[in-house]
Amino acid sequence: MAHEFIDGSTAIVRGALAAGCDFFAGYPITPASPILQMMMTELPARGGVAIQGEDEIASIGMCIGATLAGARTLTATSGPGISLYSENIGLAIIGEVPLVIVDVQRLGPATGGATTVGQGDVQFVRWGTAGGYPIIALAPSTVEECYSLTMRAFDLAERFRCPVFLLTDKDLNMTMRTVDPSALTDMVVRDRDLRRGDEGPPYRYHPPDGVPPMSRYGDEIMRFTGSSHGEDAVITKNPAAVGALNDHLAAKIDDHRAEIEMVTLDHQERAATLILTYGVTAGAARAAVRQTRAGGDAVSLLVVQSLWPVPEEAIGAALEGVTRVVVPELNLGQYRREIDRLASGREIVGVNRVDGKLITPEQIVEALL
Repeated sequence: MAHEFIDGSTAIVRGALAAGCDFFAGYPITPASPILQMMMTELPARGGVAIQGEDEIASIGMCIGATLAGARTLTATSGPGISLYSENIGLAIIGEVPLVIVDVQRLGPATGGATTVGQGDVQFVRWGTAGGYPIIALAPSTVEECYSLTMRAFDLAERFRCPVFLLTDKDLNMTMRTVDPSALTDMVVRDRDLRRGDEGPPYRYHPPDGVPPMSRYGDEIMRFTGSSHGEDAVITKNPAAVGALNDHLAAKIDDHRAEIEMVTLDHQERAATLILTYGVTAGAARAAVRQTRAGGDAVSLLVVQSLWPVPEEAIGAALEGVTRVVVPELNLGQYRREIDRLASGREIVGVNRVDGKLITPEQIVEALL
């Protein structure tokens, strides 16, 4: 079969279309602009809608409105855009709105390096909204995963009625690679669970981890608010109702971590060292593992695809028999903070770079030695 020469942005767009995405809104921002450009071309040709918003705030607002009107929505931006998305991300969380948000990371802070690679938004997407409620974030490490994890993101958004982040980066999205099309693996994306008019209130907080079907906005008179509300969607300050809402927003994700976890473990017997990484840096980690094993040394590799919620069960299993963990990432050690609390008693070594260049296999090998 003929191979293709594509980048991560193309794979994300294809994955979104395969997942049934029929609405996109975004604002031009490097390095996410290619997704906007492709969706503006591809979606209208398929009967969908693609809009270049006047700014980032309007763009994610349109996505929320389109979702409530029945669309399956995608938006794409970078770190500065996520800053502007923040308030509406909180609205999507409290209103339980399924949508997919692509964050093509670049070097920060502020506008930072617009054409420079980085992985500095890892903690930002988790904690960037008021309240600190759980979110789901996936991180592809290859062009092929850009495709499959985009589909997975749409499925998780529908499953848990929440925004799902796809954390990529400038180099993964804008570097052309040779890909076998058969490796662009489709994943099942569930249909939206819609509420029937006689099916009870528009929200359900009992049991806390349950996910109610969505209302058919437009077919019936419904309320939608960013304020604390009861199961009837009416604003309330009743402590029991407010507590039930907020317990529900946490439990529906935290109590289903095992369903969300996605990692790839390359385990080697007798390995006392584990390399744990994610995203574009996994490429250098894989090369470092090959070099290290060729030299006769044992080392294991864990690539995390589901960054949030932290896949604690999978990480715990990978830590069995390990005395040292090496964590390469293009920031000052953001995900290493999570590993510090999970790998108590083990040596934790960070390999970090924030000069706009990729971590090399040699840097990881040096840390192993």
